[in-house]
Amino acid sequence: MIITRRMLGVLPIAMAAAVAGMVPAGAFAQDASTLVVDTAFQLKTADPAREFEPTANLVLHPVYETLITFKGSDLTTLVPSLASIPVVAPDAKTFTFTLNPAAKFSDGSPVTVDDVIFSFNRVKNVKGSPSFLLDGVTVAKGAKEGEIVLTTAQPDPGLPYKLANPAVGIVNSKVVKANQGSADEGADKTDRADTFLASTSAGSGPYILDKFDMAAEVVLKRNDAYWGAKPAYDQIVVRNVDTSAQQMNVMRGDSQIALDLRPDQLDAIKDTAYTLSVPGADVVFMFTNSNPEISAIAANPDFQQAVRHAIDYDGLLAIAGEGAARPGSIIPTMFAGALATDQGPKRDVEAAKAALAKSGLKDPVIELTYVSDITKNGVSFADVAAKMQADLKEVGITAELKPSPVSTFLDNYRAGTLPMTIVWWGPDYPDPSDYLLFGPGEKVGLRAGWKAGAAPEVTEIAAKAAVEIDQAKRIQLYDEWQKKLNAQGPFTSLFQPAFSMASSKTLEPVEYNAMWTIDLTAIAPAKQ
Repeated sequence: MIITRRMLGVLPIAMAAAVAGMVPAGAFAQDASTLVVDTAFQLKTADPAREFEPTANLVLHPVYETLITFKGSDLTTLVPSLASIPVVAPDAKTFTFTLNPAAKFSDGSPVTVDDVIFSFNRVKNVKGSPSFLLDGVTVAKGAKEGEIVLTTAQPDPGLPYKLANPAVGIVNSKVVKANQGSADEGADKTDRADTFLASTSAGSGPYILDKFDMAAEVVLKRNDAYWGAKPAYDQIVVRNVDTSAQQMNVMRGDSQIALDLRPDQLDAIKDTAYTLSVPGADVVFMFTNSNPEISAIAANPDFQQAVRHAIDYDGLLAIAGEGAARPGSIIPTMFAGALATDQGPKRDVEAAKAALAKSGLKDPVIELTYVSDITKNGVSFADVAAKMQADLKEVGITAELKPSPVSTFLDNYRAGTLPMTIVWWGPDYPDPSDYLLFGPGEKVGLRAGWKAGAAPEVTEIAAKAAVEIDQAKRIQLYDEWQKKLNAQGPFTSLFQPAFSMASSKTLEPVEYNAMWTIDLTAIAPAKQ
């Protein structure tokens, strides 16, 4: 899996070109038919089967439609796109979709079941970053015309939510095959369609790719053959621009949208633009390693409780700034199954001191590691670590701060060798099942030294949640699982950094969507 999400969170992949800098006034001729969006690129490819970066989701969502999708900012309710909402079998292993017969690609050819099968198998066999979304999934024609049947090796009620990701967008199989594309086994060695897809596109969305420059800009042009409602703009230009320049460009009218502002930048722009600061989907959390071979101090359960009670969560939220939020556990606030803030751990200095005394540890000293060379939505991890150091000192714990460059940090984080750290998790897909990886013996759990069998109650509830298809029962199970996770696990959620953006008042207000940041296809000029 890629570093930006499954290993840590979102990192600045496109630091190349030092991110494009200030865009001079008039650098791109604007008119009423063009929408200009500034963002700091995190972008590697225009091939949906290989992409898994935030900027790729932003620019490919309008190009490659998925079977189902989300509307506005709501990530809890699936809506039809190329196909109907699936019929899910009681065992949560079979999912039946029906294609919309009106759907067609930008060249006018119909979207067929064969295109869906090819697209999904290509994602699996190219073995790019998003291939895990379809692990254990087989796809075949259904009994009726236009039916697609997905079958999973294990029950997976979260599968439909994975299928809204632009990485599993449907491509025109004939076009991709004609340009060295393959969905066969071994496609990771034989498929060469990514070069073609960087110069044009083969999707069914309201836009087609006109230009793809990973250092400078991506240009989308309206698909005149689009089978659905026509989008508002003839052309969308998404530019690679650093944060300070984004603010200035919107104020000067050189762009209509700035996507990477810090909360403290919004005051200067609020009179001339719409501003939005809301919780992002990433969750900043800390853990004390449960493996005594890494740290006998960190692995002490009473020490873990002392740390959990010592943290000033409100103080950390203040550091995160306006628009940030604190989930009650590890699932972010906008996802189904999120635990309310008041269900999370609370600061209690006396309880922290009592837990430390119970631990038998006298004046414990522990390393607190954090990433030193990046920020998260403008939040410095050094500031978070310094605040936690002060909180822990108040209850008798000495935290020795250990800043680390991201490359070194990632090696140690993945190896599970950090005694105590601050890190974040960016969701792979908007479903609570993605967070079962925090359980004992699971991928993230092992990074915190939480071995299989360490918490049988947590594992038992997770097993039930993983296969439950009734949504109300699912949410109840995830609530119960997170409460057990809070009480028994090494993890403590700290906050969700704010996503802050500005958009011109010449537009209708723009909504944030954690899957693709904003829906470029839904943006429209302000009503006169």
